[in-house]
Amino acid sequence: MSASASSSPSSPSAPSPPAPSPPADEMSLPRRGAFMLASALLWTTQGLGMNLIATNIPQLQGALGATVQETTWLTAVYMAPNVTLTVLLTKIRTQFGLRPFAEVGLGVFLLASLAHLMVNDLNSALVVRFLAGMAAAPLSTLGILYMIQSFPPARRLGWGISLALTCSLSMPPVARMISPGLLDLGRWQGLYTLEVGLALVALTVVYCLPLQPFPRAKVLHWKDFVSYSLIALGLGLVAAVLAVGHLYWWFEAPWIGVCLAVAAVALGIAAAIELNRETPLLNVPWLLGPDMVRFALTLLAYRVVLAEQASGALGLFQALGLAGDQTRVLNAVILAATVAGGVSCGALFTLARVPLLHAVALACIATGAFLDSHATVLTRPDNMLVSQALIAFGAAMFLPSAMSTGLANAFKRGPEFFTSFIAVFLFTQGVGGLLGSAVFGTFVKWRESIHLRALSDAVTLTDPRVVERLHQLAGAYRAALPSSAARQAEGLAGLAGEISRQASLLAYNEAFFMIGVGALGMLACVGASLVLAGWLARRALPSSVS
Repeated sequence: MSASASSSPSSPSAPSPPAPSPPADEMSLPRRGAFMLASALLWTTQGLGMNLIATNIPQLQGALGATVQETTWLTAVYMAPNVTLTVLLTKIRTQFGLRPFAEVGLGVFLLASLAHLMVNDLNSALVVRFLAGMAAAPLSTLGILYMIQSFPPARRLGWGISLALTCSLSMPPVARMISPGLLDLGRWQGLYTLEVGLALVALTVVYCLPLQPFPRAKVLHWKDFVSYSLIALGLGLVAAVLAVGHLYWWFEAPWIGVCLAVAAVALGIAAAIELNRETPLLNVPWLLGPDMVRFALTLLAYRVVLAEQASGALGLFQALGLAGDQTRVLNAVILAATVAGGVSCGALFTLARVPLLHAVALACIATGAFLDSHATVLTRPDNMLVSQALIAFGAAMFLPSAMSTGLANAFKRGPEFFTSFIAVFLFTQGVGGLLGSAVFGTFVKWRESIHLRALSDAVTLTDPRVVERLHQLAGAYRAALPSSAARQAEGLAGLAGEISRQASLLAYNEAFFMIGVGALGMLACVGASLVLAGWLARRALPSSVS
């Protein structure tokens, strides 16, 4: 009786969740638009969570009572779990279903966002940022799935991937544009009050707008967790070292060598375990094959070249003493150029056009970097609008086409290669981004020290021009400091500051020039690969005809 009563239509019951969405071919236009907006919302939620801290390290020092080195650890502990967790989450999603994966993942992210509001010192901030890095891992997957499911299968590699990654690339300039206002509202807590609101909206959207379900399968094995723990330890240590190593300097902090040694051992053991499994978490032989090695090196080189925008231009303006709100127009231009590049890639993408798209993208990045290499102490954000727009356009055109090519090759080999491909792609984006910043920061710091010594040796108090400049700087304090000795000391401090700024400027210009040379080198490799492919095709033609 109880069973029949509970199943009767008149008995009260909990509301059932919304039905899964129909295939993209059967979706109405408004629903497709809703899927695109949901993807943009998820990318915004995830991207701001990652970039609001990374772009405001200097501003957060006072709020947390920490130095620049200590505050930068917030980026390191966030990226340590974030770069690898998606590898395991791919199998978890397959075994337990997409809907529980989405709702639980967003729920955990919401709790991590709420925890940010209770932070009051550096130690608690480090713990919360580590948890946030773990919680944010599912959001990038959901952002991609919502975007590609809004398109029919034939357009997913082109429009789907292009628009999804465009949303991802748009988040750093958005974070830089809105950060000053959020910091004015409440420093650390002001940054994450917005994220809590976005997480609540995203959770509601994911519940009301479910994705198309994927087939479930029992794919998890206890050895997956063993392998993942070793991979997470190895890549997490590498990420932490790359995030802060150049601040401590590579050869002066013994813990850097210890971390890299432990990382090598952990990754080596993980590879040994995976090589002896029938259904590995990662397909190591395929990952070490020439195609995937070339793919990984290409994306790593791309991330190093892209450091011109992520670390270069903004670092230069900080060295020149410009505040974040003075770069708002520049960031708006970068955002517009990023969207234009992603849309252009989606409209023009075919697998046959990928080399051409890469060539155009690298030419834009090289041109922008060479333009930036002529900066002076009078350079302001308005002087870099064109160069930074070119770099942003090229970046948004390069990355989606590269990912689509790798994804197509992975699917040709079978679904079991998808997890391995995702691991490589996330490694090149997460660790590659840190590598680019580390290489750029190391080069700038090295060249700055050389220029600082050279300029300091060239400036002597016997030079009439130096004496005249010193008098000008000291004269600015005539009304405030009656003592001539105090004015002289302030003048010397001002002169030292000018020398330091000039040394930084020269170092950044050299770094911009090297980035341009690197982009031209990648462009030459693209051209050489096209010539080689054409030559091999012509050579194979007579034999195939005969």
